[in-house]
Amino acid sequence: MTTKYIFFTGGVVSSVGKGVTAAALGQLLKERGFKVAVQKLDPYINVDPGTMSPYQHGEVFVLDDGAETDLDLGHYERFIDVRLSRACNVTTGQVYAEVIGKERHGDYLGGTIQVIPQITNEIKRRIGAVAKSTKAEIVLVEVGGTVGDIESLPFLEALRQLRSDLGRDNTLYIHVTWLPYIGATGELKTKPTQHSVRELRSIGISPDVIIARSDYPVKDDLLEKIALFCDVEKRAVIPMPTTPVLYEVPLLLEKANIADFILERFKLETQHKPDWTEWSQLVQEVRREKPIVDVALVGKYVELQDAYMSVREALKHAALHLGVELKIHWVHSAELEKERGWDELKKVAGIIVPGGFGGRGIEGKIQAARFARTENIPYFGLCLGMQLMVVEFARFALEDEEANSTEFDRATPHPVIDLMPDQRQINEMGGTMRLGLYPCHLQPGTIAAKAYNTEMVEERHRHRFEFNNEYRTKLGEKGMCFSGLSPDGRLVEIVELVNHPFMLGTQFHPEFLSRPNRPHPLFTAFVQTVCTRAGVETHSLHQTT
Repeated sequence: MTTKYIFFTGGVVSSVGKGVTAAALGQLLKERGFKVAVQKLDPYINVDPGTMSPYQHGEVFVLDDGAETDLDLGHYERFIDVRLSRACNVTTGQVYAEVIGKERHGDYLGGTIQVIPQITNEIKRRIGAVAKSTKAEIVLVEVGGTVGDIESLPFLEALRQLRSDLGRDNTLYIHVTWLPYIGATGELKTKPTQHSVRELRSIGISPDVIIARSDYPVKDDLLEKIALFCDVEKRAVIPMPTTPVLYEVPLLLEKANIADFILERFKLETQHKPDWTEWSQLVQEVRREKPIVDVALVGKYVELQDAYMSVREALKHAALHLGVELKIHWVHSAELEKERGWDELKKVAGIIVPGGFGGRGIEGKIQAARFARTENIPYFGLCLGMQLMVVEFARFALEDEEANSTEFDRATPHPVIDLMPDQRQINEMGGTMRLGLYPCHLQPGTIAAKAYNTEMVEERHRHRFEFNNEYRTKLGEKGMCFSGLSPDGRLVEIVELVNHPFMLGTQFHPEFLSRPNRPHPLFTAFVQTVCTRAGVETHSLHQTT
């Protein structure tokens, strides 16, 4: 079968929900028996988001092959339950770096390098590479930003050319727009959508489907108006009202029959009838009134919750699985250093400290780890959260408050966390950390081994520093257990305290592999311990694998 391509563009405003829409539609097509892949085209000139501040771009989502990507790829993987590759995130920086590299090498034989055709050809090559590497039958391609952004023009031109290259039967354009609500008149307005479509058509792309996002129900006469003025079929104008349940979006799209419309356009037959039983059960469980359990997320970017998107979703997955609702208290670690935020911390039944970089707020995270250790509060440390758990315990075990990570104090007398040997000569920041999927051998009888219920796992990493093996014996004698190691025993991957209900840290990022219908085992074990401490009874929604 010839690969089919669905291209997503955005109009009116950014952050309109293209990523979730693409992910949800991918799930609809997968439910019908098709192998799908998803790609994000990001117009920024950075090579990838790995060096960008979380305040600028939210979290960095890491793939199996070590690619540092946009957080939308997390939506793709969670909704569709696929494992994507670095080919699935393309940036302007990557495209221009490739073309300029070829020019310097003489590959263009002295020709003038221009946006058309050299840049657009490279974009098209990268779009085609997804189907080749994944063998996908349908590829969904999302263009970041909004129509009218100057940075997006080369990508949109490439998409325009692809209709001629691939044929109308193999390409489909979906435009996701926003219907603003005018409070004074109580109306939803379609004019911004009309202008957005006009801008898109001036580039040479006429949308086949329009997804009309709104915070209010969209009446049928508005859909007819959009269809008339934007020159699309009435049934191809899909209302998408905001839902408080993120995972309800596939069900809303299913109800709108968008997948059947797309397959009809592609001249494809459904391979098997979709079964939404498990997904509907998941949404019903989200809506069901459940006992509430309080958990604190202690971070340094808590003003922008998207910086911890995967952590938040992994916590929700585990809570849903156990039949409880988590109330996340967002505690800024720098505020703890100023003796603020402690009232919030003292009323929770569990503490999670996620990853991060830089020295701001570090002592606040260490104080949170000390509070969890001394008060027997369940603690889950992810990457930096694991490293600072080690620092805090070392200060206690070695009776020296100067124990630290060399990331924050190069002169510390006890460098319990130190730069990895293969990182010492690296000066560049982008894409140079220990990145991607690595195996971890679990020690029998530990909390980690019981949670996973297996001897070997593979998890995604993103770090430069690691546990200093010179301190294994010293800290082990005081009650620290190294429950997960690299297969050769050289690298510490998981630490936990033996005389604590749950104080565990992972050098890797387990949140990246959690799924709504298959929560990560460590998150499930953490939330279960939190519920036990809070005196809340749990029940299993799905069987954890």
